Parts: sequence; C-alpha cells; structure tokens
Amino acid sequence: MEVIDTWTGRTASQLQAAHRMSGEAFARRLGVAPRTVASWHANPDVVPVNEIQSALDTLLEKALPPVRLRFARLAQPPGDTTAQALRVAIAVVLRGAEVLLVQRRDGGDLYWQFPAGVVKPGAEVAAVAVRETRAETGVHCTVRESLGSRLHPATGVQANYVLCEYLMGEASNLDPAENAEAAFVPVASLTRFIPADRIYRPVLDALGVAA
Repeated sequence: MEVIDTWTGRTASQLQAAHRMSGEAFARRLGVAPRTVASWHANPDVVPVNEIQSALDTLLEKALPPVRLRFARLAQPPGDTTAQALRVAIAVVLRGAEVLLVQRRDGGDLYWQFPAGVVKPGAEVAAVAVRETRAETGVHCTVRESLGSRLHPATGVQANYVLCEYLMGEASNLDPAENAEAAFVPVASLTRFIPADRIYRPVLDALGVAA
C-alpha cells in the first residue's frame, strides 16, 4: 500500500480524487471544514496539522483496494486525469486599486491566497465564488467575468478563476479556525503576498500586474 510520510495539500487532494468524493463529503469524513479541503487544491504544498495528518493516514489505511490503486496512480507524476472532476472556484475581488486576499494558517504556516471554494457537481462557479467570499470575509461581490480555467499544475484539479466587482462590506476574518486574516491589499503589491509564479497568468493580466 502507498505510504505517505508527510501529507500535503497535493496528496490530500489526490486521496479525495481516489475516493471520488465531493469536497463536502471529504471534509465530513476528515472532520474538517470544506474550505480547508478547498485550500488544499489551491495550495498543494501546504502541510496539514498533525491531527489532520493522522486522519488522512486512517482514511488511506481503511480504503478499499480499488481506492488504494487509484491513489497510487494519482501519486505518480502528472498524467492521470482522474482528478480533473474536482473543481475549485477562485474569486479575484477588486475594490478600486485593491484586491481581496485571505491568509490561511494550515499546517502552522501562514500564506496568502484569493478566496476559494470547491464547486460541487451541479453548482455554478460564479455562485460558489460569491458565496465563499462572503462566508470567509463578509465581503459582498458580483462576478464581472471569467478569467479562464486551468488544470492545476501540481494537483490536476480544475481551477476556475473569476474577476469579481466589490459591492459592499469590510474585509473581516469570519473563519478564524482556517484563516489568520482577511484584507484588501494594493494590487501593485500583490506579488509581495503571493509569488508571481504561483498566480494564473490571466489573473496577473486582468490586474495589470507584471509577472
């Protein structure tokens, strides 16, 4: 059986794909918030805390042989398309010359990202982006346009990016269990928070940020 010394967002997402579970079902099985699962897709290098490491170990150990086989294949270098069924909506919310970010604290490390949420079967990307932004930060927004989608280079998860227009609300950390902070930051300073090579190029282009 495949043995994972240290689980990351990448391998956790692969285990979800192997189980063919929605983000919500996978979160329930592990006893974590759905946004935690979404953060693993958006940030594959994050290391979950020890309690979640143990829960992932147990889930893999109890998996049926077909699930273990799918996981072993997904853990190989990119090429398998099984994980493509998983989709994440990523909201790029603009307020004048500022963009909305949340600071995750998974695995004891702090890192910034755009608000994101798992798109369950039958759900609309735009609706998920708006809902998750409001749930995490209290900010109300509306989708202006799609910025495209890509298979995440590390996980193979379908990441859908939408440019959103700010409507109302101040950025607040409404999910302190998952986030350390929520804030609007200057667009001109975006790459000080998220390295340019981790940002989808059409997002940089839409914001007018040089790579």
